[in-house]
Amino acid sequence: MQEDTFILYGSEYSPFSVKVRSYLRYKGIPHVWRPRTRDNMAEFQAHAKLPLIPLLLRPDGTAMQDSTPMIEKLEAEFPSPSILPDEAVSVFMSALIEEYADEWGNKPMFHYRWWRDEDQIAISGALAAASNPSGSEAENKAFAQSLRERMVPRLSFVGSSEQNRETIEQSLEDLLGLLEVHLKGRPYLFGGRPALADFGLFGQLYGCTQQPTTIAILKDYPLVSAWIDRMVDPAAEGAFEPWADLAGTLVPLIRDQVGGLYMPWAVANSQALMQEAPTFTVSLRGCDFTQDTMKYTGRSFMALRKRYQDAGDNGLLEEALIKADCLKPLVSEYW
Repeated sequence: MQEDTFILYGSEYSPFSVKVRSYLRYKGIPHVWRPRTRDNMAEFQAHAKLPLIPLLLRPDGTAMQDSTPMIEKLEAEFPSPSILPDEAVSVFMSALIEEYADEWGNKPMFHYRWWRDEDQIAISGALAAASNPSGSEAENKAFAQSLRERMVPRLSFVGSSEQNRETIEQSLEDLLGLLEVHLKGRPYLFGGRPALADFGLFGQLYGCTQQPTTIAILKDYPLVSAWIDRMVDPAAEGAFEPWADLAGTLVPLIRDQVGGLYMPWAVANSQALMQEAPTFTVSLRGCDFTQDTMKYTGRSFMALRKRYQDAGDNGLLEEALIKADCLKPLVSEYW
């Protein structure tokens, strides 16, 4: 292994792991993909501050966790080819979509993974085999059952419940329909090359290619499916498009998914954090959506608000955010 090689510990079934792997491949950063398994768990734990993947081990021996800060730091060190579009409005909108993907787009992926018996059986078996490659068939069958018993109760972490099921499942259908329209005639979300938004959204939708129910859903969206395949090992196919050319089909997607779902949900979560409430309820699409209050989401939403403040006076960005129903949550102090 070369002296300048990074090591990425992750899993094929971790949307945040494949997000970073796709980024490293696109940037041409020397790296080794090392699936975290029972066999190398001690090696992983020696570097991890938290028992979470992905973990990126730098050539100097220092480790990074948390996919978004990881990519942002690497982008400063390896600026070419850039994942930042040419216009400030597109740079922010890309970050906005990436935030939505991590915090809301994870909901349908995880929900479909553990909601129905067919998906539970398929994914627990695949995870067991991937996590314990040297295990016997009997060992991995037992491991799969223990995974299933442990993960199904964690549906509450993403708000997955009978009350919220329709909202979560419809959000995926709506996203795929809007994305299918937007990807007509372009290989990536912002034109001829991937932006930060592509990597974030890809991670979640790649996870949907591993589950029977969402595999069937994706068959109706060939352009989205081709984009997912492209993002496994992306390459620049042209330049970023001007915002004026993107807005016609990208603003409706942002308005529906970010303005209509993520923003009101993130605001309600932040209000619950301020009130130290363990749960919160917000009306989404005319339905009550109740879930546990999320500290990490609160921090990332505040970081998004600061990103907008740091963007400075930008009339084009403000106009785009107004059209996407996203401006008020970013500028209002108490909502």
